[in-house]
Amino acid sequence: MFTIRSAREEDAAQITDVFRSTYGESYAYPKFLDAQGVKKMIFSDDTEMFVAEDNDTGQILGTSSLIMEIGAFSDLVSEFGRLAVTPEARGQGIGTRLMEKRLDAVRGRLHAGISETRVAHPYSVQIGLSHGFAPLGFLPMKLKMDTRESAALMVRYFGNALKLRRNNPRIIPEAYALACHSLRACGLPCDTIVDDDSPPYPYDDEFELDELTLDVYANLLRIERGRVRNREIFGPARLHYGFVKLQARHSTYLLARSRGVTVGAIGFMRDPVEHIVRVFELISLDDQVIRFLLSQLLRKCREDWEVPYVEIDVSAHSPRMQRTLLELGFIPAAYVPALTFHHVERLDILKMIRILGPLELGPLDLLPEVEKVADLVLDVLSTRTIAPVVEDAMDRIRLFRELSDEQRRRLAVLCHVETFEAGSLLFAENDPSDAIFILLDGEAEVIIDGTRLPGVQVTAYECLGEMSLLSASAHSASAHAATPVEAAVLPYDELKHLLRRRPDIGVVLYHNLAQELAGKLKRSDKALLQYTS
Repeated sequence: MFTIRSAREEDAAQITDVFRSTYGESYAYPKFLDAQGVKKMIFSDDTEMFVAEDNDTGQILGTSSLIMEIGAFSDLVSEFGRLAVTPEARGQGIGTRLMEKRLDAVRGRLHAGISETRVAHPYSVQIGLSHGFAPLGFLPMKLKMDTRESAALMVRYFGNALKLRRNNPRIIPEAYALACHSLRACGLPCDTIVDDDSPPYPYDDEFELDELTLDVYANLLRIERGRVRNREIFGPARLHYGFVKLQARHSTYLLARSRGVTVGAIGFMRDPVEHIVRVFELISLDDQVIRFLLSQLLRKCREDWEVPYVEIDVSAHSPRMQRTLLELGFIPAAYVPALTFHHVERLDILKMIRILGPLELGPLDLLPEVEKVADLVLDVLSTRTIAPVVEDAMDRIRLFRELSDEQRRRLAVLCHVETFEAGSLLFAENDPSDAIFILLDGEAEVIIDGTRLPGVQVTAYECLGEMSLLSASAHSASAHAATPVEAAVLPYDELKHLLRRRPDIGVVLYHNLAQELAGKLKRSDKALLQYTS
């Protein structure tokens, strides 16, 4: 038999033993392996820890925690933190009793409880499901264990949380299926409005980048206080909490300056243990600086910090920010109704993530309830991820000339990669045209009426099928692989859909297409003259 109770100072050493026996010495959260670190959590006002104690021996068999107020102050959101049970004590219902103890502790104090639950084993997920937690998201590579692992985002609501929800959020189409899944899982109607017309924020790189210091804190605070009416990004910190408190939370800001004047900032937390970045605030004087700040943060994550995972909670009522993040490579990973309190109502949150580098999901043992939401997230991820071979070639692809890095990435994310054996057909004459083929490796030849077109040997970084796009007609020629070919395939439908929203890309792209076609015709005419003479 065992007793569930609040942790005491003298339990600290045994609690570290529980984590060692469960996760080993390489556990990603070293504070749980250090008795002094555990004591600090026991005494902290922000954390409540519980233990399961063997009634006969006094041995600590399991432990769990509550991290209070993980959102902004008065959001009434807490995280149901690490639950660990020693291997020899499993199967006795200890995990269930620890969950019940946490639920008793928050009754009447919370609107929402969140758990980022490992999916390497179904144990913790089963406990959450049996206690009213619903899986509302899937977070690939969020956790740092021996290797990176994925997590299910599980949520339970309390009190009047859902009654205070603002209805009819406006979301991008890519988030619609996930939003409907989450709303129905919470017993709510799918009342989202799909917004495919809101443009992304413009890109402007005419700014200087800096970091927040105490001497510019007051100026930035004035900007924030003038721009809080319609917040788009939410998180566990705010500029007005104070410079010292931000530093204590390992929070910082990147600033954008124009002619020496601060015009915006992006606030984020960088976890050096988990190697993740979480954005919690974006402040700007005008729209021009927003995309610059997001782009620069991603650049530093990739180049300076080698961070593989970036996360942002964006309002489900801000389709313009959602669209901007999508075009920067973020994908919707969770939809959480009524998560954050703003003015007099609770807003839905769309959690968007950016994976930097190879996708490594880690071990998966998905229960059906989690598998449904994981499939929704991974389906979008598979269509929004740039293939590494395309990303490596972006600077050399002729179709992408004169485009900015952001514009190239926006086109590259539409591409998928296909391979063709020597002699195989890429497309046939008179067939309907549905894509442009950009050669990444190998050579292809163009054939009209069974005759090879002289001088038109298409090589790496050139494209095929551009005439059909320009003339809106079927293919006027066939294309065969002269050697083994690897090609990026850019579908017409997705391209046209993008260009309707991004005419800035269309102007350059059509110019490049015309140049590509003119170059091939010139080579063909020259070869034909040499052949006939």
